[in-house]
Amino acid sequence: MLRFGTAGLRGPLRDGPDGMNVDTVSRATSGVVGWLTERCLGGATVVVGRDARHGSAEFATATAEVFAAAGFPVTLLPEPVPTPVLAFAVRALSAVAGVQITASHNPATDNGYKLYLDGGSQLIAPADAEIERCIAAVIEPVARAEVEPAAATSTDLVRGYLDRIRALPGLIGGIGGRAPVRIALTPLHGVGGELASAALEAAGFTDVHVVDEQYAPDPEFPTVAFPNPEEPGATDLLIALAERVEADLAIALDPDADRCAIGIPTPDGWRMLRGDETGVLLGDCVLRTAAPDALVATTIVSSRLLSKLAVARGGQYAETLTGFKWLARAGEGLVYAYEEAIGHCVDPTTVRDKDGISAAVLAADLVARLKAEGRGLLDELDDYAVEFGVHAGDQVSVRLDSAAAAAEAVERIRARPPDDIAGESVKYVDLSKARGRMRTDALIFEGASTRLVIRPSGTEPKLKCYLEVTAPVATRDELPSARALARARLAELREYCERL
Repeated sequence: MLRFGTAGLRGPLRDGPDGMNVDTVSRATSGVVGWLTERCLGGATVVVGRDARHGSAEFATATAEVFAAAGFPVTLLPEPVPTPVLAFAVRALSAVAGVQITASHNPATDNGYKLYLDGGSQLIAPADAEIERCIAAVIEPVARAEVEPAAATSTDLVRGYLDRIRALPGLIGGIGGRAPVRIALTPLHGVGGELASAALEAAGFTDVHVVDEQYAPDPEFPTVAFPNPEEPGATDLLIALAERVEADLAIALDPDADRCAIGIPTPDGWRMLRGDETGVLLGDCVLRTAAPDALVATTIVSSRLLSKLAVARGGQYAETLTGFKWLARAGEGLVYAYEEAIGHCVDPTTVRDKDGISAAVLAADLVARLKAEGRGLLDELDDYAVEFGVHAGDQVSVRLDSAAAAAEAVERIRARPPDDIAGESVKYVDLSKARGRMRTDALIFEGASTRLVIRPSGTEPKLKCYLEVTAPVATRDELPSARALARARLAELREYCERL
């Protein structure tokens, strides 16, 4: 049976309980119904949305009909929508649960089932295991009742979502001048194109150029090997467009638009920023206008830079396991959260999950304000390096045959943990032995200037290694040599990980 991972159920489109199909979706929904009913939440509103992948329309209909047959009022969104809109809808409608049919950035052969609970956050343990037990107890066939799509409600929800995003530059970006900026945008064949364009226009960014080949939803994702902005080659068409139109900013959304990657022009040509770079830029932007002691958060696999910046800006910092189901619950006063896998939550009071569209608007606003000062994002990153030292990161992903193979690889390292990595002594922490919410299948190695986290992926059959190197900087003149030192050290760590 498919099990709830980092972001719900996800798997290949195929028959059987270990594949995504109508039977699997119906059984999962029946299990959710049983779990909600056990908690005296029967009869409360639920929301069902979907992306434009193969099977998504059919799976969303089946989900809605199982809820309806069990007596739940269902708001079934009639058209494909970005995942953040579904998360917004759960809060806006005070729904007891929401389901988004999506496989996010997985290959075209996959689909998934993302579950949100009351308040618009993803489910966490022990609810996931409890729901799985309810699913296992389902007696087939599962009853279904016809549901009419809620077209008017869907329109109102999208309008409310856009209204909130329109206000974000004033609420978060603060006051001050903004220079006109030109933006290149791609939704990577996903469902975020039209809504992202509308959100940018509503926020005052009208000079937006889109990658035509990737703008309309297409479940085949024909121009990319993997529809993930982090994958090599996925943003080639975006960068080519940005160069051609002389853009100030390039934005790539993943197919369900909950993640956002940004690219910038540099003296050496265009490059996409790492999630950690975007994370600290947006985190600083939010903290500068937030209340004292506001909380920002990231995960165990992200850069340590945000922790240093938060203290310097008078804020609080928290660290969680990977996944926004944990980040959304990082603590009271949360104003911003990010994970290095280009996920950013810039408005947790409205969407308690990562939201690529609102992140794109805030990034555009930051670029516009810096441009008005004759500065750019590279200048900001240089300032952070001088203030806090160079923080250089990288990631090594080893694709394997199955999730079980990735878990076995971690177990082999756990059995014989190294004392030395790439010539530097390291201390070792095994999070499988941690208590409470920090317990997970991950290993952390830390030395004087290096940090390495190894874990199996929660959504794909991969072994994932997260690398960070720090180097001190006294003056701006020392930046080139410090960065060269960090790059050399990262190369040594990469070589080590590739031999695992």
